[in-house]
Amino acid sequence: MGKGCITATKYFLFLFNLLFFIFGALIMGFGLWILLDNQSFIAVLQDSSTELKVGSYIVIGVGAFTMLMGFLGCLGAIYEIRCLLGLYFTLLLLILIAQVVAAVLIFFQRDVLRKTTSSIVTKIVENYQGQNKTAEQAWDYIQRSMHCCGWIGPKDWENNPVIINSSQQLYPCSCRNTSIAGENATDGSFCEAKSSDWPIYDRGCMVNVESWLFTNYGVILGICLGVAVIELLAMILSMGLCKSVHQEEYTKVPKY
Repeated sequence: MGKGCITATKYFLFLFNLLFFIFGALIMGFGLWILLDNQSFIAVLQDSSTELKVGSYIVIGVGAFTMLMGFLGCLGAIYEIRCLLGLYFTLLLLILIAQVVAAVLIFFQRDVLRKTTSSIVTKIVENYQGQNKTAEQAWDYIQRSMHCCGWIGPKDWENNPVIINSSQQLYPCSCRNTSIAGENATDGSFCEAKSSDWPIYDRGCMVNVESWLFTNYGVILGICLGVAVIELLAMILSMGLCKSVHQEEYTKVPKY
């Protein structure tokens, strides 16, 4: 490989690892969003799903490790450290294999994930007490913003003990259909209906939430595909640069 080609490979590898570092930061940021967000459907699942919390820590760890890999790749490329380039190639290969395995597992377990999500939300609705818990506040926000009521439909709320045991015609305020009940402000978690017909949205939130999740899956998938492409290119460039480094430069270290 000519000297000019080696130089070009070195700086292309540096560029790819810079992008790799940025994608790692995005992945870590997504994990932090899952962990800290309290106004989306993720917040509804956090209090009831240990797997989601563990998954968020794993995503954060993967993002941090990806950033570290990008940094090491930049060092190996700029200073042509052969052992570091070989280690970098091996770790990239392991990461790529892990990503493929994770994607396959998620694809084949999607029905289980859907059932688990449905079970968690149903329990939140049934146990809703209006005590300003994070999951309850997040679910109220979802119903208000998405103009829906319950998971499958409004009948889900008929199993709520507060509504069942009340002598009044109560309904969840976050389900209030302003086109029917008007724009009057509502304080509290439950409102009193003037008749047995609740002035609420008649559509469940499942369809809207699944659409929201699908949109976010698209963003996640796009990031993962972008990272995978950069990983493949970085592996090719790192191996080419590693082979081009002369044996006597094997112990080459940065000079300051």
